[in-house]
Amino acid sequence: MTANSPEKLVESSTQEKRMLAVDMDIFIGTYDIDFAAHVSNIVYLRWFEALRLQIFEKYYPLEECMNDGFVPIITAHHIEYKRAIKLFDKPHGYMWIDSISKARIKFRGEIRVGGELATSAIHEGVFLTSSNMRPCKIPPKIIELCNSTDKPENK
Repeated sequence: MTANSPEKLVESSTQEKRMLAVDMDIFIGTYDIDFAAHVSNIVYLRWFEALRLQIFEKYYPLEECMNDGFVPIITAHHIEYKRAIKLFDKPHGYMWIDSISKARIKFRGEIRVGGELATSAIHEGVFLTSSNMRPCKIPPKIIELCNSTDKPENK
């Protein structure tokens, strides 16, 4: 989806707003550390997934979403490592919806240590209809929630 895409419904910029944003402290266990003495790359994926699920828990619980007939699916991950995170660091994660179109959703996330960006991520996804497991439009509730964060009183 480009900025001029006719499918664009709602799009945010990290400088403007972060739709349906969440954040959380992240615990690092010894099992998260790889042979190079920093957090293993696969752990970041788990942390970002936990943040994405927190968005659902806070705004549209996954059980409710699935009971409404929608199954969220991630179709692509892009993670950029800025600096290593080590065992005794205190990371804090952030995630928000960056944009939605008729059928696609893009999440952005960050992990910071002491306010400094350590890792950023983009997760793209779609929703499937639970009855036939075929792609469908973004659930109306998500569009409504994103549009409500677009109003001046919510900025």
